[in-house]
Amino acid sequence: MIRFAGLHKSYGDLVAVDRLTFEIPSGQVFGFIGRNGAGKTTTIKMMMGLLEPTDGTVSLGGFDIHDQARAAKAITGYLPDHPYLYDKLTGREFLGFVAGLYGVPERERESRGEELLGDFALSERAGELTETYSHGMKQRLALAAALVHRPKILVLDEPMVGLDPQGAQDFQHLLRTLAADGVSIFLSTHSLSVAEALCDSIGVLDRGRLIALGTLDDLRKRASTASAHAPMHVNGGGPPESLESLFLDLVGAADGQW
Repeated sequence: MIRFAGLHKSYGDLVAVDRLTFEIPSGQVFGFIGRNGAGKTTTIKMMMGLLEPTDGTVSLGGFDIHDQARAAKAITGYLPDHPYLYDKLTGREFLGFVAGLYGVPERERESRGEELLGDFALSERAGELTETYSHGMKQRLALAAALVHRPKILVLDEPMVGLDPQGAQDFQHLLRTLAADGVSIFLSTHSLSVAEALCDSIGVLDRGRLIALGTLDDLRKRASTASAHAPMHVNGGGPPESLESLFLDLVGAADGQW
């Protein structure tokens, strides 16, 4: 389970993340969406202990990321929006290095690495330096590294960037499989179609505030209520259907409240 309790980040008078409080159950794919600058990456950096919150906290699998950082990170896989790979390591060496950082037993590192290299279609290039990899290959290798220690929680910041259509489809199937095995997945994405197809629940962040939270049906009800009081409706007054329409309705209603 992932639990936010009053998570807040401000820079002087600027509020980047405004007292987030909600929970994500085990085995659920949670979509985190919002406009550029809404505070999504700031939230994720606080989740991973990379940025100190002004107030509040996050617990990952019952471990407070501030007070029990080592335990929280040991059960969490993380893919940042701009992952860093060591250019002078081969793909195989990089996975072995990350496995060592996570404490994967040495006798298991090689087999686990080969399993992931196969899963992400990297076996043929596993012996080559990562600096020779295409952007899509680097993204797949970074995803594999996030999974090398079999995490119970997976935090992904724009993981589809650089993946071709087949790679994106394979990755969505992988996330469904992981969730079915009980992994909690926090997915920040600009791809609303992916969030709509994949996520069990969705949170909409706008200017640091969580303005909507729930299933697609929950968001439809929320957007219908909000748009009924708005001067214009992006769907011409009809009921919102797609996540894109819901998103536009919700942030449009939020704009009217500021």
